[in-house]
Amino acid sequence: MPQDADRNPAGPGLFALAATASVSSSQRGSAPLFDCQSCGACCSYSPEWPRFSTEDDAQLDRIPEKYVAADLSGMRCEGSRCSALTGEVGKSTACGIYEVRPDVCHACMPGDDECLMARRAHGLPVELPISPTKAEQSHMDSCEEGPPP
Repeated sequence: MPQDADRNPAGPGLFALAATASVSSSQRGSAPLFDCQSCGACCSYSPEWPRFSTEDDAQLDRIPEKYVAADLSGMRCEGSRCSALTGEVGKSTACGIYEVRPDVCHACMPGDDECLMARRAHGLPVELPISPTKAEQSHMDSCEEGPPP
């Protein structure tokens, strides 16, 4: 998937809750943000992408063996989906090894070109603002009503 994602091991992480990379500074205050935990598209895009590249042996030793590809080149995938991804893409997802995930996952930036490419492949919205879900809208409506009289 991302050809250069492994070049930025200091990135904020795959499941960061918000993305601003695709949003201009004038839009940031009012636009809903990408929520990785309701997406997971990047973790289910290509079996070639969750590869190991800059990790040292100590980092790799922390990843449970059941999630590592047989050739030790990266994460084990089931089809195009990383085996550590839990939940349903586009609805509710999480990383089963978030704290010890590979550097390439740390480098993945919500809202960047690779994120948007994966979202498109799964038929998920890529334009901001993204309409709120029914639950989010219900919460926003209740907040606007204020406290009971």
